Amino acid sequence: MGVQKIKSFAAGAWVAPDAGARPIEHAVTGAVMAEAGAALDMGAMLDHARNVGGPALRALTFHDRARMLKALAMYLSERKDPLYDLSFNTGATQKDHLIDIDGGIGATFVFASKGRREMPDAQVYLDGPVEQLSRSGTFLGRHIAVPKRGVAVHINAFNFPVWGMMEKLAPALLAGMPCIVKPATATCYVTELAVRMMLESGLLPEGALQLICGGTGDLLDRLGGQDVVSFTGSAQTAAMLKATPSILAGSVPFIAEQDSLNAAILGPDAAPGSPEFDIFIKEATREITVKAGQKCTAMRRLIVPDPAPVIEALSARLAGVRIGDPRSSDTQMGAIVSASQRDDVAAKAAIIATEAALVFDGSAPEGFVAPRLFHCADPDAAQQVHAVEAFGPVSTVMGYRDLDHAAELANRGEGSLVASVFTRDPDAARHLAIETASHHGRLYFNNRDSAKEATGHGSPLPHMVHGGPGRAGGGEEQGGIRGVMHYMQRTAVQGSPDILTAVAGDWVPGAQEIDAGEHPFRRAFDTLQIGETIHTAPRVVTLEDIEHFAHFTGDTFYGHMDEEAAAANPFFPGRVAHGYLLLSFAAGLFVDPDPGPVLANTGLDNLRFMSPVSPGDAIKARLTVKRKTGRNEEYGEVRWHVTLTNQDGEICAEYELLTMNSY
Repeated sequence: MGVQKIKSFAAGAWVAPDAGARPIEHAVTGAVMAEAGAALDMGAMLDHARNVGGPALRALTFHDRARMLKALAMYLSERKDPLYDLSFNTGATQKDHLIDIDGGIGATFVFASKGRREMPDAQVYLDGPVEQLSRSGTFLGRHIAVPKRGVAVHINAFNFPVWGMMEKLAPALLAGMPCIVKPATATCYVTELAVRMMLESGLLPEGALQLICGGTGDLLDRLGGQDVVSFTGSAQTAAMLKATPSILAGSVPFIAEQDSLNAAILGPDAAPGSPEFDIFIKEATREITVKAGQKCTAMRRLIVPDPAPVIEALSARLAGVRIGDPRSSDTQMGAIVSASQRDDVAAKAAIIATEAALVFDGSAPEGFVAPRLFHCADPDAAQQVHAVEAFGPVSTVMGYRDLDHAAELANRGEGSLVASVFTRDPDAARHLAIETASHHGRLYFNNRDSAKEATGHGSPLPHMVHGGPGRAGGGEEQGGIRGVMHYMQRTAVQGSPDILTAVAGDWVPGAQEIDAGEHPFRRAFDTLQIGETIHTAPRVVTLEDIEHFAHFTGDTFYGHMDEEAAAANPFFPGRVAHGYLLLSFAAGLFVDPDPGPVLANTGLDNLRFMSPVSPGDAIKARLTVKRKTGRNEEYGEVRWHVTLTNQDGEICAEYELLTMNSY
């Protein structure tokens, strides 16, 4: 088999490597197996993304894009085997594939789901509630978010050629921003296959996704304020890229996930023989050996009350790890990605050895790197163990005196992606959270109560932010809709209720009401209009109603049953109606009883009781279509704004009612 030509996908065409291509080694054999790199027209790529991909994506709603992501994830999920087979060449084992390939597909599924559930079926995202900027409510404000009009440039690391792409790609496409993906050359052949699959699916609009296998040329020099760069790699490379004049001049958003000296703290209560101690040893072994330690979230520093039992137990576990050909089902740890990376791990381990003693040095076949465990006896005086990351199966054990000392040592990493704590002591967990959260992007606590379902120290989840302060880069990826917001512009919109309703597609109190004519509960989801309103007839609330409700429900709170005690309460003029009685009466005022498009009441949001209702007061309801959100092909969610007023026009209660309506 000859040397594979890894192509780029630029401006709608596949481009083969040219004379300047770089060789790519097989991680296990060291043989040159592929080459990548070509002189690409970066201007044409940016134009294609901005003028073709961007408009096509922005024409879709968030739900359209979410459905596209789900279909894309399903398409990849049905074609994992070729990706697995190719990924073995990177040195990854089958279990490593589950993190990279299945993890990337899983992250895409999560963003698809969150897009449907947490974002509107619209082109404008609402960020927070309406703010009243005037006394009478005729001038209001709210924050909206829309896709940036540029390109998302994703520069990814070698260790996760699929997950590293998908965890950035999914939120960017959901936001409505076209992407140019630049994987690390060492493993770009796996990314290329995944991109080929996605493009062949026909699910992506033209120009939504392009691929650079090789150098970026003058790409960064051409970026502006509407573009976004998301980078994963070394702090040195990140600093160089961020210093690009066009990025500085254009205030181009730059999301960085970089070097991280992650810590794991064994709690004082986790003595040898305890479940927490055993969980710690098991997770530390996994984090040192998964992907041969080539993980930005790996445990680099093990901070423990007594190093001796940890070194003994961890050394015994590491000695049993089977290292070798990643294609073998017996292999537990595969290979470092390349010879140059093996040399880098050895060089960094030698620096750590100047401050720490090597207490475990495993054996491995020729061409592989064995796990190494160091012990730093004086972590307070040490500098390198808190500053140098050996990006391989290398970790350092160090002791602490008390919880404050443990937190101080964890923070010596000057910012990391994740720190973990293994304890069952809530007070210790709280103390360490308060003392370390400022220096870590994620805090992972585990003990016997959560171990069966815990996802692991080294597993960034698409629901939670992935990033960290300081040395870790200061960025935040994933995090659900927080990750989508990196690719959108948040803008404050100010104006009248009618203007805000028109801009946001979300009815604002005070905006024009549309006479529903027939009862809106008789209207199918797709025929309802934002702002459609009905006003009900009034209903008098009697003392008998209040007492019946109290005895029927068991809610005999004095404010409803004792006139003298209620009158002494500063909130009540005397006996008053139950708030939940008012809600029940409101439903009786506006609910249409016959079978129809309304399938179910699924809840209430933002309920407030604002004025007490006394016996003899007459209440009436206003019901307005506030927002519509499609859920599937059969039904959608309608959010109704409900206001209850008394005979004097005072608002007694206000809330949002949620129903599922059929089409």
